[in-house]
Amino acid sequence: TEANKAFLAKRVVHFDYDSSDLSNDDYQTLQAHAQFLMANANSRVALTGHTDERGTREYNMALGERRAKAVESFLITTGVSPNQLEAVSYGKEMPINAGHDENAWKENRRVEINYEAVPPLLK
Repeated sequence: TEANKAFLAKRVVHFDYDSSDLSNDDYQTLQAHAQFLMANANSRVALTGHTDERGTREYNMALGERRAKAVESFLITTGVSPNQLEAVSYGKEMPINAGHDENAWKENRRVEINYEAVPPLLK
């Protein structure tokens, strides 16, 4: 469906400050990716956890990992095979917004869904 394509096109979920809880907004996105992955056993994704710049490197590596694992366990609980998933943390090392304010931090608190093999075609 068109709606499903829109959710599949979304490859990022965001988090509140210091949190690894998934938001209701993200469930539909993750549900769409879960359905795609279950239907396409050859597809694999790397789930990369990211944080904003506040806090120590060590703390943020752990927080990024909790975020990636939260997405991973949602997908596994939904029925995706664990061997299609890889959870990785980059902590605060790879911001997508280099700013130093709440707007930038909000964008940087994220997990990216990176297809390593056979991504959905959105034509």
